[in-house]
Amino acid sequence: MMDLTILQFLAPPFVASLVIAGIHAYLGVHVVERGVIFVDLSLAQIAAFGATIALLLPFSGGDPHAPSVYWVSLVFTFMGAGIFSMIRSRRARIPQEAIIGISYAVASAATILAMSKSTSEGEHLKDMLVGNILAVSWTEVFNTALLYAVIGTFHYVCRRKFLAITLDPVTAEREGVSIRFWDFLFYASFGFVVTRSVAIAGVLLVFCYLIVPSVAAMLYADRIGPRLAIGWTMGTVVSALGVYLSLILDLPTGATIVGTFGLVLVVMAAIRPLVQPGTRTSAAYETRQH
Repeated sequence: MMDLTILQFLAPPFVASLVIAGIHAYLGVHVVERGVIFVDLSLAQIAAFGATIALLLPFSGGDPHAPSVYWVSLVFTFMGAGIFSMIRSRRARIPQEAIIGISYAVASAATILAMSKSTSEGEHLKDMLVGNILAVSWTEVFNTALLYAVIGTFHYVCRRKFLAITLDPVTAEREGVSIRFWDFLFYASFGFVVTRSVAIAGVLLVFCYLIVPSVAAMLYADRIGPRLAIGWTMGTVVSALGVYLSLILDLPTGATIVGTFGLVLVVMAAIRPLVQPGTRTSAAYETRQH
């Protein structure tokens, strides 16, 4: 049995992981449907690059938690959002995913180059990759939840436009919807989330919260509603299990949650033939084939 002190210590990171899982499971549905799987990694890396630049500037005082670091990181993320929204086109010669991948590689290299001028590059790189979610405070959890509630409300109000450009952009464009404008709003709002999440949980954990629940949900459901329910459930269970395992095994929390996501996904894929025997072709897939 865990005593009250340990439970109090684990409560903020656990609630933070639930808050991150809630918004990322929804955004992951869009990302997987669009086929831009690495957009989260790329935006997260761009955000990390912005944070690294901010740390090297005098006004940050070298404090990674300074407000200026967040705002500089957010500006870099908006720049990435603008680029990604401009390159999406059915007639483009270069696939959007290729540009996203290149952006990730360049941002990663630029971050390493910038960190080479810092005296604490090793620790900063570690925090950037796997984060330090155990250090999150209740104030950070509350502020993050408030921000994500605003972003979630925005997406709910504009859900028809966002779903239209994600699920059927050809029809949406034919009906007069500005794909680039709504794409920019999507990636900009996504940027708010990613910038905040990376500061708390790191690049790898944020990527897992975005992609793994959505991929797992696609194994069992075709419609958006059931996918979200499965994604949120998986995010909750994995968060609790990952935090608990990191405690009893004395392992880094972020990396443990990432590993737990991988194991749970493998288990869900393995038992799917037992739960849903036979091959079930989704309506969305059939629509694409025609």
